[in-house]
This record gives sequence, C-alpha cells and structure tokens, in this order.
Amino acid sequence: MDESRDRDSSDSYLNNNPLRKVTDNRSIINEGIIAGQKITKISVFTLIGIGIAELIIGQISGSVVASADGIDSMSDAMISFIVLLGLRIAQKPPDKRFHFGYHKVETFAAMMVAIGMVVIGSLIAYHSYESFIQPHDIRYPLPTMVVLAAASAVSLYRALQMRVIANKYHILSLKTDAKNSIKDGSASVVGFLSILIATQFGFLQADAIGGMIIAGYIFSVAYLSFRQSSLILVDAWHSPKMTELIKKIIEEKFGYEQIAVKSVLLRSAGMIYQAEVHVEVDGNKPLKDIELLSGEIQIVIRSEIPTMERISVIPHSFSEKPETRRARFFKNRYRKKNTI
Repeated sequence: MDESRDRDSSDSYLNNNPLRKVTDNRSIINEGIIAGQKITKISVFTLIGIGIAELIIGQISGSVVASADGIDSMSDAMISFIVLLGLRIAQKPPDKRFHFGYHKVETFAAMMVAIGMVVIGSLIAYHSYESFIQPHDIRYPLPTMVVLAAASAVSLYRALQMRVIANKYHILSLKTDAKNSIKDGSASVVGFLSILIATQFGFLQADAIGGMIIAGYIFSVAYLSFRQSSLILVDAWHSPKMTELIKKIIEEKFGYEQIAVKSVLLRSAGMIYQAEVHVEVDGNKPLKDIELLSGEIQIVIRSEIPTMERISVIPHSFSEKPETRRARFFKNRYRKKNTI
C-alpha cells in the first residue's frame, strides 16, 4: 500500500515536473530571440538605406537637418547591429563560465547602445549650433522633403513591427531599438517641417533648430535606455506589483493552512525573470512532501508568469501558531478587499 502511494506520488511529480515548464519557457524565449533577430536584420539594412539617402540629399541641398537625420539613421543602423549581436549571444546556453546563461548580454548591449546615442547626439547638436549661428539657403527643398517624408513612414512602420515583438517577448534591447526607431521616424517629421518653414517662410534658422530637436530626441531615448539597463545589471528591481502578484498567487492556491509567504526576492536577467521565494511550512512534514510542494509552487507561478525562468523555493518552519496565521491571513485578505 505504501509502495503504491509512493509510486503515485512519484508519477504525479514527474507529470508536474517544473523542469518541463522550464523547457517550455526556454522555447518561448528562444522563439522571441529568433523573431527579434529577423526584425533586427531588416532594421539594419533599412536604416542603412535611409541614412545613405538622407546624407546624399543633405549634401546636395545643404540642409543641416537632413544630414543630421541621415547621421541619426546610420547610428541607428549601428545600434540595431549591436542589438542583433546581443540577441545572438543571449541565445547561447549556460556553460562553465556563465552558469545562469547569457541573457544579460542583451541588457549590456542596450547600455552600449545608449552610450553610442549620447555621442551621436552631441555631434548633431554641435553642427546644428554652428548652422544656427551661420544660416544658409537650402537647395532643392522639394526632393529633400520627399526623402524625409518617405524615411519617416518607413521608420515608423518598422518601429511598430519591432515594438510588437519586443513587448510580446519582453526583450529589453529590442524595446530600446523600437524606441530608437520611433525617434528616428519622428526626427524625419521634424526635419520635414523644419525645411518647410525654412523655405516657405524664410526662417533659415529653422533648419538648425530641427537638428537640435533631433539631438534632444536622441538624448531622451539614451537616458531612458541607460537607466533601465543599468538597473538590471546591478540587480535592482523596480516593479513592486510583480512581488505582490507572486504572493497573491501562492496564497490563493495554498492558503494559510499549508504555507505562509515570508518574502519574495526578484531580479531581472534581460528578457527573463528570476525569483527566490521564502515560505513557511509545517516543519514536521516529510522532505518528500516539502519537495512536492516546492515543485507545485514553481508550476503555479510559471503558469501565471511564463517569463519567470528560474524559481528557487526556500522552505522555513512556521514561526507563528496556527490561530495567529489564520488571523493574519484573513486580516490581509480583508485589507486587500477594502483597498480594491
């Protein structure tokens, strides 16, 4: 009878083995990386083409904003290439040197992207200031505006595609690249309006002002990207809702009688999350039951948060009496209902 019960418990554990969930999550992550690589490759070649066209028309027309937008597009192509390298490296499995995998490489790539954007933005701001001090006429304004309008449409469409993939698979460097593409499309719109004002209303400084606005776009995106990637690299966590969600998931599934959540420690590793969950359980339970309970906790969390790849459940003996736990559990539930 005991052997039959043990066999049933083993079969149940094997069927609900959290390692299977880890495999499923990794397949989703790999799928996201592959999708990100495809859209990033398209982004690199598209941006190079746009950048070359804008640089040529900028030299022909003498427009600072067109040349600035061309430099911006070429820098975006370099940024997309860095993101592509980061995604390829992130796909590598864990090894002896990187025990937790290479997922943070794409976060590091996002930080390098932000630093490069600051350098490019500074150069554009400097040349725009020079043109503002010494403005000049713009030649061939109509072809220049046509090129900028076409560049804006292509960049915004590509940014929309990239943003959908980045949000679906939570790829930070791809989100950065998507923001960069939106900025690139907006910069082309600014360039179009700057040349329109400079040629039609005679305000020649509008061309230089447009270049300064583009530099400002670059600095803003670089700041946001640098802040987010640096927080991840130092293991900072800035989403308290996720912590509360995990506590709620465990409490609703197991209740106060079996388990009490002491703390939830979270960290981000690029496109995936890692959790360390400290729980209180009955210290008189057999080790086998504690192991099964830990596996169930992992399965429940992953069912709600698929990007939670690595979950460590650390059990502790109950530090409160049953009646105290019961009172605390219902008190927390009542408080949450009133808050909602």
